[in-house]
Amino acid sequence: MSSAVVVQDVYKKFGQPGEPLWKRFLHSGTNQNGQGHDGNGHNGSHATGEAEKKNGKSRLTVAVDHVSFEMKEGEIFGVLGPNGGGKSTLIRLISTLLLPDSGQIKVFGFDVIRQPMQVQQRINRVSVEASFFKKLSPLENLLYGARLYGMDGKKSTQRIFEILARLGLEKRAITNPMEEMSRGMQQKVAIARALLSQPRLLLLDEPTTGLDPRSKREVQKVVKELRELSGTTILLTTHDMLEADQLCDRVAIMNSGKIMALDTPAVLKSQLPPLDGKETTLEDIFMKLTGKQLKGEDEEQE
Repeated sequence: MSSAVVVQDVYKKFGQPGEPLWKRFLHSGTNQNGQGHDGNGHNGSHATGEAEKKNGKSRLTVAVDHVSFEMKEGEIFGVLGPNGGGKSTLIRLISTLLLPDSGQIKVFGFDVIRQPMQVQQRINRVSVEASFFKKLSPLENLLYGARLYGMDGKKSTQRIFEILARLGLEKRAITNPMEEMSRGMQQKVAIARALLSQPRLLLLDEPTTGLDPRSKREVQKVVKELRELSGTTILLTTHDMLEADQLCDRVAIMNSGKIMALDTPAVLKSQLPPLDGKETTLEDIFMKLTGKQLKGEDEEQE
């Protein structure tokens, strides 16, 4: 089975200017190992940034700290971690919305820096901050998206109704303004918009956050169907341990920009014996590795 995504020694920081893009192109063209100025895989800006941070000139935040992994085609790959752990930054890097400071990311063989258009043609992304024209209906928003994808209007309308029905959206809601819908219902429309283009790689950044239990199950069912029926490769970030356990072939536990562990849910859970007769969970493993409690966005707002 070939690789859908290859992430190799990727580093991303905020708070310090990175190396100019033209220099990145120059280095990547002459050094096949992804190494920069210091010959150790760093581009030199990391050391400079840390030094300036120590001098109190600015604050450096390392969001993704030399992360490496591969995703196989047709795999559902989960990334677990607390808010601020680097999950969303990682997805933005893969989707070309951000550029890595060092390292390399390839999607179906295309480099996210050198070949962003080819990457964008093969992916779609759903995030918790999905935006819409709130005065328009889900149907109107999705038809607008379909036109951007270059899709036929008549076929798109039929597909829109099919997707929204699978996600449990009532017919009357499809033609009502988005501003009248709950956050959970709007999230379903965001997922439908991503499915319209039939991406080879679907990036789901906490897609079930804010959904009620029934809506969450409907979304999870669609995720399973995408892989089973279309062979779609899916990267899923979530705070829901049960969701990750049930959906993901493999799970990476991420904290402070680093991958702490990566394996199947069963193997990860086998690393810790049951406590007080209770079955070990992925959250137990996370707490063992990081000493932190996993909290979702909704929990932190309470």
